[in-house]
Amino acid sequence: MSNVRNTNLTNPSNSTSKKKSGGLPRQAKSRKDHPTDVEPVTEEELFQKEHITPEDVLRLPKITENYLCSPEANVYDIDFIRFKIRDMETGTVLFEIAKPPAPVDEEEGEEGDLDQEETDPNAGRFVRYQFTPQFLKLKTVGATVEFTVGDKAINKFRMIERHFFREKLLKTFDFEFGFCIPNSKNTCEHIYEFPTLSPELCEEMIKNPFDTRSDSFYFVDDQLIMHNKADYAYNGGIQQ
Repeated sequence: MSNVRNTNLTNPSNSTSKKKSGGLPRQAKSRKDHPTDVEPVTEEELFQKEHITPEDVLRLPKITENYLCSPEANVYDIDFIRFKIRDMETGTVLFEIAKPPAPVDEEEGEEGDLDQEETDPNAGRFVRYQFTPQFLKLKTVGATVEFTVGDKAINKFRMIERHFFREKLLKTFDFEFGFCIPNSKNTCEHIYEFPTLSPELCEEMIKNPFDTRSDSFYFVDDQLIMHNKADYAYNGGIQQ
């Protein structure tokens, strides 16, 4: 089973320009009740829908080739600012990254405006991970994410993350974040319990870096509002 630990704090003395923080850590388990006999759906079919739901993405038979929503669909201004992966058994930090704070420059001028126009609209939606073969032997990993929320309250915040090796579905993780207050900073830890993989499959995953990929779908009130992607290599430290 997988868990989510969420910290949502509130401090009324903060000005409106600062994110509220407060509350207690929250931990929830990943769902395991996904049906296996569903009718498959294609990306093209989902693009025809006005809203994409959790049930829709659970019907996808393979990794997506495109993003199923635009960055503008994130009307709640959810911004992921810190991410850390650790081995739950030893506490060893395996990966950690933080988004640098935005520079405060009131005299940005035309050059800054030009840079903004040339920014990739999908920047920040894709992550590439490089691990050693030992990662595939881990049983439980904690992924801590810190994120901020804009002016709107968030109900039924949910993430569905699907991992594939080529055409094979390895695992679906399904986390409920719950309710997030407006203008808040939240810290969540997802606890991933990995499936048991055969030695032959692990060897193929090690030999074929970045053929292991994942889709992370984020929903508010059962509507897709964010879609991130990642790929993985497990040949770190191996002499090529």
